Amino acid sequence: MRTTLILSTALAGFGFAAAAQEVNVVSWGGAYEKSQVEAYNKPFAEKTGIKVNMIAADNPATPLKTQVEANNITGDVFDIEVSDAIRLCDEGALVEIDPADLPPAPDGTPAVEDFIDGALQDCAVANIFWGTVIAFDTTKFEGEAPSTAADFFDLEKFPGQRGLPKTPKRTLYLALIADGVPADEIYDALESEEGVNRAFDKLDTIKDSVVWWEAGAQPVQLLADGEVTMATGYNGRFFDAMVAEGKPFEIIWDGQYMDLDMFAIPKGSPNPEAAMEYLKFATSTEQLAEQAKYIAYGPARKSSAALVGLYQDGETEMGPHMPTNPEYLETAVMDDPEFWADHDAELTERFNSWLAGS
Repeated sequence: MRTTLILSTALAGFGFAAAAQEVNVVSWGGAYEKSQVEAYNKPFAEKTGIKVNMIAADNPATPLKTQVEANNITGDVFDIEVSDAIRLCDEGALVEIDPADLPPAPDGTPAVEDFIDGALQDCAVANIFWGTVIAFDTTKFEGEAPSTAADFFDLEKFPGQRGLPKTPKRTLYLALIADGVPADEIYDALESEEGVNRAFDKLDTIKDSVVWWEAGAQPVQLLADGEVTMATGYNGRFFDAMVAEGKPFEIIWDGQYMDLDMFAIPKGSPNPEAAMEYLKFATSTEQLAEQAKYIAYGPARKSSAALVGLYQDGETEMGPHMPTNPEYLETAVMDDPEFWADHDAELTERFNSWLAGS
């Protein structure tokens, strides 16, 4: 039986005391999970007395959907992508969140003005901007090193296996970028049969040299094991491998795919009050900036930017490693959740047929 939350003036900032209370947070594991544990979970537990249980998933939206469909909700807060947040909110599966309930910036700026555009949805609040980028093993190339999305597809000049995610969302755009389509025209291209054909034609040029991955830790491991010479993956994972583990990797920012991760609370969660207090705490200015000590993902609040400094090693400046670095935004493709809500099913079906060789 859940312990009843008790109102307490001693915790006025949170609205309640939480003896023996807990909250179950479902996230992506790996270096990203570590950053959340250090920046959100530990200080939240210390301040409120609420225990935070971290649960890893390859994609937290998958168990969220399963739990909703089974009417058996065991998670309280899920870290999911924007398109999933919009879709599940439209289906009535998520708790609506009033921006007025979120903490303001330190200077009093309301949350609705402080969060970056797109970071607040009806049923979800963003915590980070992140990028899918290309990384390569510097020991595998003598002389000129790859530096563009087009180089990823140039097997003659830069030989070796390639690592790609087993999804159309983060492969079709890259093929088009490499084939010369400007970043701001990617979705226009993908809305046409000609553009989709063009993307698959480009993928055909490396299909026999691709190792497909499905979990965020895999591209880093593929590079480390020498199974591939270049791979696309999450910029924070590559950063962790490069800086924390000393791997000889380098990131190519050309044509990065930018997305937001968001916290959402399912209707029927076991600990709804604790879940909402966790969400508000974790998306405050200070905690979002604190996460940047541990991983190279950009905070979703404008007021957090000035607080981002050094990595936990006390030496590495985080700014140049952030996907939101202005230099990297010139050729970045921003996720369009509305596009994927409309086209995900058909493009996934075609992608799977292409993979199967039909």
